[in-house]
Amino acid sequence: MNVITKTVSLPDGRTISIETGKVAKQTDGSVVLRMGNTVLLATVCAAKDAVPGTDFMPLQVDYKEQYAAAGRFPGGFTKREGKSGDNEILTSRLVDRVLRPLFPSNYHAEVYVQIMLLSADGVDQPDALAGFAASAAMACSDIPFECPISEVRVARINGEYVINPTFEQMKEADMDIMVGASAENIMMVEGEMKEVSEQDMIGALKAAMAAIKPMCELQTELSKELGTDVKREYCHEINDEELRKQIRKETYDKCYAIAEAGDHDKKSREEAFDKILSDFQEAYDAAHTELTPEELDEKHAEMVRYYADVMRDSMRRCILDEGKRLDGRKTTDIRPIWCEVSPLPMPHGSSIFTRGETQSLTTCTLGTKMDEKLVDDVLEKGYQRFLLHYNFPPFCTGEAKAQRGVGRREIGHGHLAWRGLKGQIPEDFPYTVRLVSQILESNGSSSMATVCAGTLALMDAGVPMKAPVSGIAMGLIKNPGEEKYAVLSDILGDEDHLGDMDFKTTGTRNGLTATQMDIKCDGLSFEILEKALMQAKAGREHILNCMLETISEPRAEMKPQVPRIIQIEIPKEFIGAVIGPGGKIIQQMQEDTGATITIEETDGKGHVQVSAPNKDSIDAALAKIKAIVAVPEVGEVYEGTVRSIMPYGCFVEILPGKDGLLHISEIDWKRLETVEEAGIKEGDKIKVKLMEIDPKTGKYKLSHRILLPKPEGYVERERRPRGERGDRGERRPRGERGERRDGRRENREHREPKDFNDSLDHNNDI
Repeated sequence: MNVITKTVSLPDGRTISIETGKVAKQTDGSVVLRMGNTVLLATVCAAKDAVPGTDFMPLQVDYKEQYAAAGRFPGGFTKREGKSGDNEILTSRLVDRVLRPLFPSNYHAEVYVQIMLLSADGVDQPDALAGFAASAAMACSDIPFECPISEVRVARINGEYVINPTFEQMKEADMDIMVGASAENIMMVEGEMKEVSEQDMIGALKAAMAAIKPMCELQTELSKELGTDVKREYCHEINDEELRKQIRKETYDKCYAIAEAGDHDKKSREEAFDKILSDFQEAYDAAHTELTPEELDEKHAEMVRYYADVMRDSMRRCILDEGKRLDGRKTTDIRPIWCEVSPLPMPHGSSIFTRGETQSLTTCTLGTKMDEKLVDDVLEKGYQRFLLHYNFPPFCTGEAKAQRGVGRREIGHGHLAWRGLKGQIPEDFPYTVRLVSQILESNGSSSMATVCAGTLALMDAGVPMKAPVSGIAMGLIKNPGEEKYAVLSDILGDEDHLGDMDFKTTGTRNGLTATQMDIKCDGLSFEILEKALMQAKAGREHILNCMLETISEPRAEMKPQVPRIIQIEIPKEFIGAVIGPGGKIIQQMQEDTGATITIEETDGKGHVQVSAPNKDSIDAALAKIKAIVAVPEVGEVYEGTVRSIMPYGCFVEILPGKDGLLHISEIDWKRLETVEEAGIKEGDKIKVKLMEIDPKTGKYKLSHRILLPKPEGYVERERRPRGERGDRGERRPRGERGERRDGRRENREHREPKDFNDSLDHNNDI
């Protein structure tokens, strides 16, 4: 085995090692990455040839976490890993977005990158290492690839930028971004922040670049050592340069005219561009009757590729030379916006946000703690109380096809919007919140429309947001070798596809809350990045002002159909009493009141949440809970329930689960021979006063007669004091005592207790 190991250090001294040549040797490239006790295996395999007719990069990246890596069993009935979870899909997307632009544009062979988490102790975060591992596997292969890349997580903790922080460190962070880059250029950024400034974000990107550069240099050394710096030859495209020149000559001016015309309608603009190509194809077919139908089909496929370049170039030159965009706007203009809240009668909150030809219908649902989402990933287990789901049906772009399950794109877009909004939900807000964004129209930045519509729906539902959030997508046009560039606000779908950057930011008036950036060009300077950030800020503020004209603040009152929730805290020691054996007490309370009651222990206290459709149910449930957790106080009067009757008195439940003895002598001022003589029976309600709590046993002495008027001339009967042990005289021989044992036991069962201290022994319920 030719095992090669390389090591790189992080700024804080921790190390990451890359090993190749020991495992998975039948792949085109494989590495084992290790940081502490976290171990990843990354492999890459590529087909030798492209599938005929393929004109795109068929790259598939899959990141999978093995439960065995953390010494855990998977959940479910099968007890084995199933389809990828959201966290795995999001990590796969992060790696994909950095690798994809670095394959040659004419390389169309299928490439599969698989990354597996093999070991993890819950200290280091493995998703920050996946991009490094994947690129290192590419460096170990002869698959054509422009240059090595890496990814790091940057967190700001106590004002300092930390590279690849641990799970524990992240608890103190106010910024969490993932950065993917080559040694020279940033390729991808995604993350969330707690309303930080644009300058703070640029500082984080600079810290990331400093950490990524040595990782890329390590891969270059590894590739040279293995001899894989010389890549395989391939031929996945057959090009007709004469045809390419002909298309450019005959269609460029026509495309430029459409771009310059600034048609605001997406469909008519697409039809105009399509007509130019179809007219060219008809003319070409008429001029080349000697070609067979199969040959013409091949030429048509080439024409589509060449014409896409013509459209791209004409659109870009129109923007750079004349400052005019496809829909007629200037580079800083935002498309027309209209908003509406409560378009739907029954959801707890709803809104429509429309910006140009992008539209989101978003609903907000408020639920109880029972509606929280259980997260059971390999390294994360807990609950989410704010959910956001994003749906992109085919009709939103006019496509005639069936809607399938949720795809990776929908998960990624929804996650970005979730990150942008989640920090504005108050920590003490008792409800579980779910937003659902249905994209009804799409022509650029539907994820940012989701953020805006989500804010409106939250305010319509009466969620007391810390601050409203808006979002915008920015674009960039910059040709290689040119100093001239243009930063575009609120990009169209075509400007995303044909441009050099898709840069989304969300934020409040106070600062950024989330970002996602994909860069397709080389040499993006921090000067350009700062300009894009500041232009985005101005655009977000404009959009936010439009939103606040529709609804300026969260509704003071929630809608009638929203379940009402009250939260209280109880001492930790009473949690078991509220729940009861096997949940008997809490279930009975829910059945009696119609309320839903949840309870959990956090911070040494019991946090109880009571929800119900109406106030009466909540009040009834709260009264029962408070009665359970109430501590009986000497001198207080209680209306209790008679639980059992004894010859010497009765036991009365003064609070749930708390019984005390009402001695027969404390029932009335007159002397009673039996409890029944007072008309008391089991189940009766009776008012009693708590007279004493035994300091040793905690048992309660109750009195009813103290609440009754004392008869005139009543004289309290003196109690006979107990004799001292020294007055009892000499003890009789054991034999004499044995003769009376049976008789004394029989008498003891029927005699009345001498006083309260004797009778307390019968109270076995406290």
